[in-house]
Amino acid sequence: MSRQGGHWGVVGAIGGVYVAQSVIGGVTWTGLPGVLRAQELPLDEIGLVSLLVLPWALKFLWAPPVERFRLPDGGRDRSAVIVLGGAAVVIAALLAVGLAGPFPVLPVLAILMVAAFATATVDIACDGYAVAALQDTRYGWGNAAQVGGAYLGSAIGGGVFLILVDRAGWLSATWAMALVIALLCLPFARIARSPSALPRSHTPSLRAALERPEVRKGLLIAALYVVAQKTAMGMFGPFFIDAGYDLASLGLLSGVGSLTLGFLGAMLGGGCVRRYGARTVLVGAVALQSAILAIVAISAGDVMLPAATVAPPAMVASAAVMAFGFVALYGQFMSWSDPRQGGVDFTLFQCMDAGISMVAGTAAGFLAEHLGYGVFFGLASALSFAALPMIWRVAGQRAALHA
Repeated sequence: MSRQGGHWGVVGAIGGVYVAQSVIGGVTWTGLPGVLRAQELPLDEIGLVSLLVLPWALKFLWAPPVERFRLPDGGRDRSAVIVLGGAAVVIAALLAVGLAGPFPVLPVLAILMVAAFATATVDIACDGYAVAALQDTRYGWGNAAQVGGAYLGSAIGGGVFLILVDRAGWLSATWAMALVIALLCLPFARIARSPSALPRSHTPSLRAALERPEVRKGLLIAALYVVAQKTAMGMFGPFFIDAGYDLASLGLLSGVGSLTLGFLGAMLGGGCVRRYGARTVLVGAVALQSAILAIVAISAGDVMLPAATVAPPAMVASAAVMAFGFVALYGQFMSWSDPRQGGVDFTLFQCMDAGISMVAGTAAGFLAEHLGYGVFFGLASALSFAALPMIWRVAGQRAALHA
């Protein structure tokens, strides 16, 4: 490992940034929808929160200049500069959101959109740094830090945040999240400092990425997998609230449930990838998610299965299955990325993820509001099942899918 701080220092530092990114994601995707639904905001308006994924869908547009700034020809690595600058913007945005309050919702969404652009830019730099710094490790622990960090951050942003809102109020909760993000990003500032200036002959670009067959295949896999796994994700929180639970219960379940079972799912997924291959893990995760959505759809009418009984285990099981599959998916994304422009290549994969998530999430709110939870979750389950054959076919086109 050529980077200062050693292998474990790098893993810990990038893990801290991934946790911080997911804290703001948890606040946005779980915390805010739960707070809004508790105040009886309509589901179609809550669905507008999905628009905040727009920067993640479009960040491929500014990934090349970010990578060129991060890795100037003959200059020092500027990953730490980008990460700390973006973190400062996110912290300022959370402080402003705390003062503004959750209502009216449009100003809050506008401020969080600024935070989303900053977080997406930080992610470009962190992913690019991780792809290059961990290229000799087969990305095992780095990918664990990425997926595990995402679930830890979501547990804090979606779980601890809601408990704090319920107990201490909106202002204290959002400012506490700002402090957590600041502390998590500090180790990266020390580890990611480049000890020397190295000449670089390669110029990062979108064209160079799209010319590679691995990148094109990864984009197709990303689209198929996200449609299968994430279509219903944003409606689990509102479904839980409408099943009769309060914000504190949602926060506790999102925090403890997602953290514990998310980590277990990630570890199980890593072991299964090594033994059975990524294609089997990806298809298995989609099949399990489809079954969960079907059970939720059946329970929505309180006829065969009561929603209040199904909602808690369905939420945590869905989190575990997501982690199980994304270990394989994100590990493969890293192996498909060129270390000379890892921030560009990996960003393209994530933008496909984010773009599909945004469209699906916005449609989800509209469908759930006008068709009801039963029809919505039934359609999501059918969509997930329908994606299985294509995922199996495309993922099997390349044998070297092991972590």
